[in-house]
Amino acid sequence: MCATSSAIAELADLHMPVVPRTADETARIANITTPTQDFTQAERFEANAAGAATVRPSATADVFSQPSANISFERELEFKVGNGLFKKLWVSSPSSTLASDGLGPLYNARSCQRCHLKDGRGHAPETPQDAATSLLVRVSIPATKNTLTDEIAEYIATAPDPTYGGQIQDFGVAGHPAEARIAITYDETPVTLSEDETVSLRKPTLALTDLGYGPLHADVMTSARVAPQMIGLGLLDAIPSADILAGADPDDADGDGISGRPNIVWSEVYDQPMLGRFGLKAGMPSVWEQSAGAFHGDIGISTPLHTAGYGDCTANQTACRNAPDGNTPAHDNAEIGQIGLELVSFYSANLAVPARRDYDSPEVLRGKQVFYETGCTRCHTPKFVTHRLDDQPEQSFQLIWPYTDMLLHDMGAGLADNRPEARATGLEWRTPPLWGIGLTQQVSGHTYFLHDGRARSLLEAVLWHGGEAQAARDRVVSMPKPDRESLIRFLESL
Repeated sequence: MCATSSAIAELADLHMPVVPRTADETARIANITTPTQDFTQAERFEANAAGAATVRPSATADVFSQPSANISFERELEFKVGNGLFKKLWVSSPSSTLASDGLGPLYNARSCQRCHLKDGRGHAPETPQDAATSLLVRVSIPATKNTLTDEIAEYIATAPDPTYGGQIQDFGVAGHPAEARIAITYDETPVTLSEDETVSLRKPTLALTDLGYGPLHADVMTSARVAPQMIGLGLLDAIPSADILAGADPDDADGDGISGRPNIVWSEVYDQPMLGRFGLKAGMPSVWEQSAGAFHGDIGISTPLHTAGYGDCTANQTACRNAPDGNTPAHDNAEIGQIGLELVSFYSANLAVPARRDYDSPEVLRGKQVFYETGCTRCHTPKFVTHRLDDQPEQSFQLIWPYTDMLLHDMGAGLADNRPEARATGLEWRTPPLWGIGLTQQVSGHTYFLHDGRARSLLEAVLWHGGEAQAARDRVVSMPKPDRESLIRFLESL
């Protein structure tokens, strides 16, 4: 029997020891998370986007690399060890450094930090000659049925490319050719806004050249994706699934044109369906599984969840399958063991969200009003309260302001990758959290946004919105220019 979203509320939070809410707490939460209608002043607690875990913003590029403000001294030590593993440069096997070998044989990066530089967002190549340093390409082919179509309602069957697997690895260790070279070209299209303002949008075209293992499948589907920022992941993981599902309206019953849907995915840890939370299409159910998947797919490092030492290599890549690996009993017969994976996951879950800047200035408050009245909050839900968690004090019972509903939305043909993932169609993307978005230039040295980094500014990102967001986007196009500028100032304050 297929699992439906109503059944997932009881399944999705098994990965954390939840303390049930009292009736009084439930009423208080409903009151405090109700969207405001007063834009004359900042809301109470609005400056602290991550509740007690919020850290002071600094003027350095390391502003996304701080631990939760409410972390204990002992747990901060674990955070720092996890940081070391996050930055570790892996080497190929065999090697004398048994704790660091196992890279690849095919891979996208030698460390987590190489894509998530300074724990911020990546960027797409500027020219076809540039390396795709922090961009990867997912690949799959259509399938009529797989093991999950009978387990999860509306699950869309796909399969890995028979030669290249689930994603393109554009690097290989010595003796192993890279799978392909990733090249991006752009076409510019001008968009005219009110008061004769013009913005040029660049549309990317992906090319995979220098294929190292023969042709791709004739029906291959591709999706170019830049590395997202890392802050606040543990708090997003701690949002009650029931609160996320309460915002879903798959049939648009209220007639507002917005029909957010949960992605329901298979948890390899719990061997059952769970609510998808992480990844650009919400294809992973927890920080832990997201971390394990990244080690496996991006670096070619085996874990207790993905034990194959050859990473994403397929049966058609025999040299890769037969290459030496770094699996060792000292690391739970993997290349990074349970303890190491838990430390990296702990680090990822506790990368802190910086406090808001200028959140109470008149222009930012006006921009906030524009954001709400334009309809942006119908997807970018401002506030949640996290679960009570006995063994995760940093994330426990915090009022947070991530500006996401964690649901899938049809974003229109312009942003479509036409590649399904679990229940997500080729038109759908998870609403990305907006906290920290105004610090992108400071952390990453650029202002590139959206799943493939095509938008070069926040305004360009808004103008790419289509599908369910088309009406809100059109309001931005036609509104007075000062309101548009205030809207951007509000986003920059997040």
